[in-house]
Amino acid sequence: MKQTVKALIPLLAVIILLPGCAKKIKQQEDEIYSRHLQTHVKLTIISTPLPDDKGEMNLLLLNDGQDMEQLKVKETLADLHKKNLLQPVIIVGINAANRNDIYGVAGQPDYQNRGSKADKYAAFIDNELYAFVKKRAGVRKFKSVTIAGSSLGGLSAFDIAWNHADKIDKVAVLSGSFWWRDKDAAAPDYSDDTNRILLASVKSSRKKPHLKYWFYAGDKEETSDRDKDGVTDAVDDTKDLITIIQKKNVCPPGDIVFHESKEGKHDYDSWSKVFPEFLLWAVGK
Repeated sequence: MKQTVKALIPLLAVIILLPGCAKKIKQQEDEIYSRHLQTHVKLTIISTPLPDDKGEMNLLLLNDGQDMEQLKVKETLADLHKKNLLQPVIIVGINAANRNDIYGVAGQPDYQNRGSKADKYAAFIDNELYAFVKKRAGVRKFKSVTIAGSSLGGLSAFDIAWNHADKIDKVAVLSGSFWWRDKDAAAPDYSDDTNRILLASVKSSRKKPHLKYWFYAGDKEETSDRDKDGVTDAVDDTKDLITIIQKKNVCPPGDIVFHESKEGKHDYDSWSKVFPEFLLWAVGK
């Protein structure tokens, strides 16, 4: 009898530990071949435990997945999950091999021909990655889909969300490169109204995407001030885009959030500080 009890002790220990293990945040590396980009794309996937009802799972696509550690994604997700503040979520970090080529506005490279593959990257997200993640997660439909990015990755995230709102519900941009232009700012005939590619594209767009928006910009990201109004371009460009969205009346005012930080810089230290706020906005309970 004593031997039987002794034999059961390790088994009981495993059973007791299993629930705790099941609640842990999981991270894994994966890869997908993209026929649009003609290359393998590496993915870093971090997720909360799967819910009993997989239809309750949310998806967050994150540009510049190779920098998730600097953004403190896993650390932040684990902390908020432990506090029971988040809905179930899968975060897919998409590693960017050559961000100057794939990030931009689809079909409209900038004046230095950067973003020449932005249309192919958007097609990869829309036609290949979305289906791949659904299959991997065993989900027929995610409760919500958010795409996010910082700097050039933020510009890309917005452009993709605007043009693919049939699959995407929310977009978040941290210090987006909304200055993206088709003409050198030093050119005598440069105009903010016509030469900022994304802003001009959204302004002339006939689309009415039903999206929710979250923006961040810092007052200390740069010293550049094209219009000499005392406000840095990073903040001005973001505010100008928000104004355009508001004038198009594509969403209620409350669906646009703008976090302006007086001390914010154009770096991962600043972005990681606001990442918890963004995550709560995207998938908070």
